[in-house]
Amino acid sequence: MSQIGKPPCEEGVILCGTQAKPCSAPSRRWTLVAAILGSSLAFIDGTVVNVALPAIQQDLGATTSDAQWVMESYALFLASLLLVGGTLGDRFGRKRIFMLGVGLFTLASIGCSLSSAVLPLIVARAFQGIGAALLVPGSLALISATFPPSERGAAIGTWSAFSGITAAIGPVIGGFLVEHYSWNWAFLVNVPVGAVLLAICVAKVPESKGSVAGPVDVLGACLVTVGLAGLVFAFIEAPTRGWTATPIWMAAGIGILALLLFARVEARAVSPMLPLALFRERAFAGANMLTLLLYAALGGSLFFVPLNLIQVQGYGATAAGAALLPFIAIMFLLSRWTGRLVDRFGARPPLVIGPTIAAVGFAMFAVPSTESTYWTTFFPAICVLGLGMTVTIAPLTTTVMNVAGKELAGTASGINNAVSRAAALLAIALFGFALTLIFNAKLDSALRNLQAPVQLVSAVVGQRQKLAGIEIPGGYPAATVNALKHAVHLSFLSGFRCVMLISATLALLSAASAWVFMGGKQAVRGASHATENR
Repeated sequence: MSQIGKPPCEEGVILCGTQAKPCSAPSRRWTLVAAILGSSLAFIDGTVVNVALPAIQQDLGATTSDAQWVMESYALFLASLLLVGGTLGDRFGRKRIFMLGVGLFTLASIGCSLSSAVLPLIVARAFQGIGAALLVPGSLALISATFPPSERGAAIGTWSAFSGITAAIGPVIGGFLVEHYSWNWAFLVNVPVGAVLLAICVAKVPESKGSVAGPVDVLGACLVTVGLAGLVFAFIEAPTRGWTATPIWMAAGIGILALLLFARVEARAVSPMLPLALFRERAFAGANMLTLLLYAALGGSLFFVPLNLIQVQGYGATAAGAALLPFIAIMFLLSRWTGRLVDRFGARPPLVIGPTIAAVGFAMFAVPSTESTYWTTFFPAICVLGLGMTVTIAPLTTTVMNVAGKELAGTASGINNAVSRAAALLAIALFGFALTLIFNAKLDSALRNLQAPVQLVSAVVGQRQKLAGIEIPGGYPAATVNALKHAVHLSFLSGFRCVMLISATLALLSAASAWVFMGGKQAVRGASHATENR
């Protein structure tokens, strides 16, 4: 569900692709089918796993930090290697790298479904992330390389529409499988899609390569992976081990050092995965600052929404999967209209107003208590958040593409996409840290006020790392058990509200960054022309 808002600049990779080679109409149609199925694998997996997390946590006896790693191991390698995946396709063949990604993703999905413990599941999810980093840019590059400019717009529209459909039905299908079968089926659903996709690629999709392929930035990819991994490890594990524990401060230090070295390497590299010169453009820097803050708010907060809906509010997995459908419906209905806002009003107004509306939506998520009615609490919050994100995403994509200019638009859109994914990756770890601290403080206070048996209190305290997933032992008076459950739920909600208010603050800061960095319509166009003429 953290992937429910499609990352900005997905279409940018298509719009600025290399010139299409002459291909027959059937080849183009099959290529479009392959691109849709490839994107669907990543979209569905991102949304389904969030819905499955409570069931995984219960079945495997996982802590909340374990559940975070199930998400983060995937997101880490996807965010770190996304730009490298596109470069590999240009150099060694787009279809070849795309198929490699699909095959790895499919095999890793089987590994996820067969996992009987948390650690193998986390490892399999990491391999899924590597596969996704190869197939996601490849699916877009295949369209760019196959469709001529005159047909590319229609192909983009078809791809985008079907991607929206898969984003909508993914959580519902996943929730149904989890609720009526098991969480393992949430991963197995990828296998037949992957098998069909590979068969289509072998039989119908033409191969293509980039005309100019620079060296692969292996050192940059390694440094950014180590840097992000160190920070994520520190924030996920700190609530359990404490910040003074040697592994924690060492991981944080290594992460910061690796990211500093990454910036130094990218500044000097011949073919960097992250061209820092692009950030000299004020509007481009502002757009990525907005992306970092807003997508941190979105990805970090929506990670905890299914946990709230299922473990606190008592929703089934199917209902939880369907809860954010209004978000997708609003994006589907209004995206075409919001795409024209930059041309009409310039970049600043929609990129200030959109995140501000989103901030209101995040704040509204902080209102519901236990046993809240969906239509009067979560539904309004989801609609307001969906409206805010819809007003933002299309203008944000347009701004990034315009500022970078035609020659660098592919690189710029890839950077912006990677920034959005890295933001969510770090936010899940940071928000989990904040929620855990508040949960523990509130639960300790509640337990001191309850007249519960010492053994029962000890059993609850021993499970505190599961947060709202704590299971109250049986054999005690119903009133005592219910009081403990209520205390656990209220403790989780206290942390959840804090997370949503942090998200609202980040959204407002993203609006402020747009106000500071974005000029009017003419400024954006001027930057575009300046970049193209360099």
